[in-house]
Amino acid sequence: MPHSIRLRTFRDLLNDGAVVDDPERIATYTTDQRQLFTGAALAVLKPTMTKQVADIVRLAAQLGIGIVPQGGNTSYCGGATPDASGRQIIVSLERMDKIREVDPVSMSISVDAGAILKNVQDAAANAGLLLPLSLGAEGSCRIGGNIGTNAGGLSVVRYGMTRDLLLGIEAVLADGTVVSDMRKLRKNNTGYDVKQCFVGSEGTLGIVTGAVLRLAPLPTRRATAWLKLANGAPLAELLALVRRESADLLTTFEFMTARSVALATEVLTDPPSLRAGPAGAVLVEFASSSRHLDLDELLEAVLAEAIEFGWLEDAFLAQSGSQRTAMWRLRETIPEGEKRRNGSVKHDISVPLSSIQRFLDLAGSHVRSYDVDLELSVYGHVGDGNLHYNVLVPPGVDRLEFTKRIDGSLSLQLYDTAAALGGSFSAEHGVGRFKKHLLERYGDVGRIAAMRRIKTAFDPANIMNAGAVVRPLGEKSAC
Repeated sequence: MPHSIRLRTFRDLLNDGAVVDDPERIATYTTDQRQLFTGAALAVLKPTMTKQVADIVRLAAQLGIGIVPQGGNTSYCGGATPDASGRQIIVSLERMDKIREVDPVSMSISVDAGAILKNVQDAAANAGLLLPLSLGAEGSCRIGGNIGTNAGGLSVVRYGMTRDLLLGIEAVLADGTVVSDMRKLRKNNTGYDVKQCFVGSEGTLGIVTGAVLRLAPLPTRRATAWLKLANGAPLAELLALVRRESADLLTTFEFMTARSVALATEVLTDPPSLRAGPAGAVLVEFASSSRHLDLDELLEAVLAEAIEFGWLEDAFLAQSGSQRTAMWRLRETIPEGEKRRNGSVKHDISVPLSSIQRFLDLAGSHVRSYDVDLELSVYGHVGDGNLHYNVLVPPGVDRLEFTKRIDGSLSLQLYDTAAALGGSFSAEHGVGRFKKHLLERYGDVGRIAAMRRIKTAFDPANIMNAGAVVRPLGEKSAC
């Protein structure tokens, strides 16, 4: 069927404004967030309701056209980017952005999958509640993508990943069937927990169109501190101390090396005078909704213990909201600092907490052996075992060529090290298109077989984000 006729059939379902086929406008949807790959698409479709999504999927299945669901297009692994064949359509959820309901009593919020994370946070806050999911891209990433990648972020140590916040879901399967399970229940043991199949699936099993998320009491008090780590400071033991003595009030435990802090400082026009110690720095924060807890006093007591043990050179408690903001700005500017310096090759490593220092030691040895002149930017949510172990692109070197070279050599040594310690090559960024070969290299054979069976059962014609995450049964590996 000619291209123009196929597009006309989609226009009949939607309207002209919902079907984008202008090459220049399509181009803004076909390149991944890190600009490592540009695909091609027949068109970009922008439905406004679940019924339209179901109609699109049914028609695409009849025409044999592939579908790539897309939210904010912030994936670091190409999970929302079409392939180069030009035989896929992008279904953008950007116009499905409604806050459906905030229920303060049930402490839940029901939203369209295209709702921007920051807007959902704000809607919860306006009701005196907290959506604990928080990450750097929250101003542009969307809830459907957060579910598709099982996004983590800055508060996982206390509240868990997206998976832990998901109460209900609405999704469209590959044949157009709508799964409608938008219930607010904490307990519902009625067979398979189907909603969890979509968590981490990156659009390969269907299109998430709605979600019910668990909320928490809105913190009214916070205590925040910047810690300068002494030489040889044991990260895991420090975390254990802070977590134990805080009575589970710890929300943030962010680790940064001195190089990462310096990169952020170079970017800021008015940087705070905060620095890292010989072993780096940690941003730690307690939060509570109680009016009766003195968090500053508690944090001071905990840090006094850490100083006694010789783990900290110094610790600075935020004395005002502006000081707290300055600490957070320094942490959150690290990715921009890397970008301004010519970019980095990113490694989203996860290892057991007890193995973090061992990984840092072994990985550092691998980097020095590979090229003693390479610089690193290492930071992350150490509270949940996640390290962003990034190799900086040397000045004057082509970023894409350098990335390709590192990915095929040093990166594998780093992933081998993480795997040997019981860790993972992807803590929170997902698999997408770019890391599918790593899943096949490091994944358990039985687990991958189960994933392939699930993919084939949900999407027998392989029209949902084909080429991402996992191969269906019957498709041979390209490796």
